[in-house]
Amino acid sequence: MKTRIGIMGYGNLGRGVELACRQNDDMELVALFTRRDPASVRPLTEGVTVYSTGDLAAHTDDVDVLVICGGSATDLPEQTPACARLFNVVDSFDTHANIPVHFAQVDEVAKAAGKVAIISAGWDPGMFSIARLYANCVLPDGADYTFWGRGVSQGHSDAIRRIEGVVDARQYTVPVPAALEAVRAGENPQLTTRQKHTRECYVVAEEGADTAAIERAIVEMPNYFDEYDTTVTFISQEELDRDHAGIPHGGSVIRSGATGENGESHHVIEYSLKLDSNPEFTGSVLVACARAAHRLASEGQTGCRTLFDIAPAYLSPKNGDELRATML
Repeated sequence: MKTRIGIMGYGNLGRGVELACRQNDDMELVALFTRRDPASVRPLTEGVTVYSTGDLAAHTDDVDVLVICGGSATDLPEQTPACARLFNVVDSFDTHANIPVHFAQVDEVAKAAGKVAIISAGWDPGMFSIARLYANCVLPDGADYTFWGRGVSQGHSDAIRRIEGVVDARQYTVPVPAALEAVRAGENPQLTTRQKHTRECYVVAEEGADTAAIERAIVEMPNYFDEYDTTVTFISQEELDRDHAGIPHGGSVIRSGATGENGESHHVIEYSLKLDSNPEFTGSVLVACARAAHRLASEGQTGCRTLFDIAPAYLSPKNGDELRATML
């Protein structure tokens, strides 16, 4: 049974979802929805029709799962609940502090509509979240550490681009080397948010824009930059295109813990990612979650889920016999 995928939003993440669909034989991309003029959008996949987001309600019977590829700052808090009234949906909402509120809003709508929604799917939140949970279950006496980068954060870059006077931007998250080394050595340091990472912002401003106001808006932005040492560098569009065109990322989740009668045995669990393309990897996670959403919906389940709530087998195209024979 193929899962018919719709994509809402055709930026870097939308294209990542499209490419992931092409790598999975049980996925079929059937529609793209955009806020732009549909005639201006040229999908990579032949035969895929592009519609306006205003046409979403007319295609509820054509799409099994809608993958919503907007930004977490302003798009997804509105788009995901609205779309969950019409479709089974998957999103990559990544404002960690606001996930409980987002979950509750989407859960209420999805249950009322008889739909399944999977939110906050990606690598953090997402794959890193699972790594944290598994490690905590195995080593209850320990400490968690998460390091991101060095890499481009799509969500943080998008948040900067929403600031008045900003034309384009890239934001890099950078681990503090000394902190990372101490954790890997099992020293269990007490680290503040500021001691673990720095943030580097490269910003193209409109001509005549108040760059001091832009910088202040960035470094004081809650949930994004206010807890970090943040540097803002203003550059030209040409420099941004030349020097910051790629979207690499990665990082590590580390659990350092102890076992034994007196805690004499020490252990370190580390899960790490090194990504050439943040949106392509995130798109691949979203497509696996779309498979799970379709299966859950086919079973008659409703409401919101995160990756914590989904059995790994639901994410895989392999059946149970194949998984036990090849991966267990």
